[in-house]
Amino acid sequence: MKITVAGGGYVGLSLATLISQNHKVVVLEKDQAKADMINNLVSPIRDEYIEKYFNETKNGERKLNIRSTTDYKDAMKDAKFVIIATPTNYDDETNAFDTSAVEDIIKKVIRMKDDNITMVIKSTVPVGYVERIREEYKIDNIFFSPEFLREGKALYDNLYPSRIVIGDDSDKAKEFAELLKDSALKEDVPVLFVPPTEAEAIKLFANTYLALRVSYFNELDTYAQVKGLNAKAIIDGVCLDPRIGTHYNNPSFGYGGYCLPKDTKQLLANYRGVPQDLIRAIVQANKIRKEFIAKDILKRQPETVGVFRLTMKSGSDNFRSSAIQDVIKHLRGEGVKVIIYEPTITEKKFNGFEIENDYDSFVKRSDIIIANRLEDEIRDVSDIVYTRDLFARD
Repeated sequence: MKITVAGGGYVGLSLATLISQNHKVVVLEKDQAKADMINNLVSPIRDEYIEKYFNETKNGERKLNIRSTTDYKDAMKDAKFVIIATPTNYDDETNAFDTSAVEDIIKKVIRMKDDNITMVIKSTVPVGYVERIREEYKIDNIFFSPEFLREGKALYDNLYPSRIVIGDDSDKAKEFAELLKDSALKEDVPVLFVPPTEAEAIKLFANTYLALRVSYFNELDTYAQVKGLNAKAIIDGVCLDPRIGTHYNNPSFGYGGYCLPKDTKQLLANYRGVPQDLIRAIVQANKIRKEFIAKDILKRQPETVGVFRLTMKSGSDNFRSSAIQDVIKHLRGEGVKVIIYEPTITEKKFNGFEIENDYDSFVKRSDIIIANRLEDEIRDVSDIVYTRDLFARD
């Protein structure tokens, strides 16, 4: 069957690659350059498995039935499913996700006047969104299915999913679930069919719990730093409890990336009128942690701070909402000169900060180098590196 995927980011391209193993997939892209890359089997995002699958297809070792276009009519004609994976950034002024890109695709599908198309929203949306859309547009051929992917490992997480959640129990919903299961390598994947609003809540609560866990170990680390204790020793002892475990326990400058900051804020907004303290505290804890990190760096009285990579973590090329960006804004506010080493940026400036991509010059000019994650490249100058990456991973 033909499947259309609107959006060629981490969610969209990983799903498109997954499904194109067995079906014809067309990726609808706004950016012609990205569409051209996909058509040439070059991944526009950094993802180990997508790159591997594309290269194997080029070499004739694998067959993927995938192409991309910027023409929505071409993309959607005769499609069985249109998967919507467009960005929904959080708007701090409205305290809600900006769902305009999602609704743009919905309107385009409606204009196709094809009753055989079923829309599946993979973009993260507010709780109650699908019910509102069904009522507003007088349609029922749409449901929500949350994704649970890691940046840089999105295709891997689709091949070996922890679970498949579908916000509907119609025949089309069951067919879509089978589509995902048939394309995965993992056997016996748990599948959960729930109402659309519950599916939307599952997504936000799952990501907010992950943010809670990150914040917990960050605040443990803050306590240890202030009290002069060995944070790693405390974390090791805490995490040997099997009920707690050793995952998501490595301190950082704060949780960042595309999902956690916006999803926690959206869930907090959805709590309006509902008693709570914890959800607000998770959002606030991240702000406090970044402020603490900046103050801790300032104690060392550097004249020039070098920032080693803006990316949130190793294996990712995304630095949207990375915690280190807020840290360096605090440093600039205190009059400290900041230079950034980020090879993915070719311009000379980023948000007013100087980019220095000659590594040797970057090191020589920096009194202290801050790194959210410690990578091999800077281990030889570890004496001037500031990081809270205690386990050298994640």
